[in-house]
Amino acid sequence: MRLAVALLALFLGPLATTAFAGGCFPVAEAPRRILPVAVRLAALPEGATVKLTFLGHSTFLIETAEGASAVTDHNDYIRPPFLPRVVTMNNAHDTHYTNRPDPRIEHVLRGWNPAGGWAEHDLVVQDLRIRNVPTAVHGRFGDQALSNSIFVFEVGDICIAHLGHLHHPLTEAQLGELGRIDVLMAPIDGAYTMNQEAMLEVIEQIRPQLVLPMHYFGPSTLDRFLRLAEAAGWRIERAASPELLLARATLPVRTVLVLPGS
Repeated sequence: MRLAVALLALFLGPLATTAFAGGCFPVAEAPRRILPVAVRLAALPEGATVKLTFLGHSTFLIETAEGASAVTDHNDYIRPPFLPRVVTMNNAHDTHYTNRPDPRIEHVLRGWNPAGGWAEHDLVVQDLRIRNVPTAVHGRFGDQALSNSIFVFEVGDICIAHLGHLHHPLTEAQLGELGRIDVLMAPIDGAYTMNQEAMLEVIEQIRPQLVLPMHYFGPSTLDRFLRLAEAAGWRIERAASPELLLARATLPVRTVLVLPGS
């Protein structure tokens, strides 16, 4: 099923953005589930579609206008300011997952399948859709097939992808499953995941409008990536706040934005 949908997305090519402008378009639509309204509303300013907050390392808090909330790479070390409705996790090592998620979290989405095989998620919570594209982990943590997932967060007409602990270039099928990505959270450590040149190639494969660097260790690592990105034609910006409000009308073009807090 995954391969068929990915091939369909590739076949449609440029038509996908026009014909399916309301979403990232790749995976078949999940059945909509009626869920209770969240107790805590995001209360986003008028015109904003989604709010991102960089909590550190590879963990972001995602909040939507209708009050849905999700935390990426949920772990035992970095805690969100409130309990989110959804958490996503990857199992490269313990700064990316926990075996003890709070039982009050409604949806715990693992980037791997504990029973083996594909991890498959396609969840809708209010105005937030979350789905995954499985990848693999290679190298110092051992070879773990299908042990990482790229999680895609669709909010209105904005599509956000979190690469997790990605260790390899993406295949055409994986790119087809991703679909259009507007905002990309990319690990740039250059050692534990991929070297920075290879990660920049992955970014060019995906072609987002906005890249948010994550998963790096110190300013020298960040500065080296920014030099590579600037040489490749990316605009470099640094934000004063770890919080970011996004709307399609104000999305930048080919920009790397550094959020404080790594």
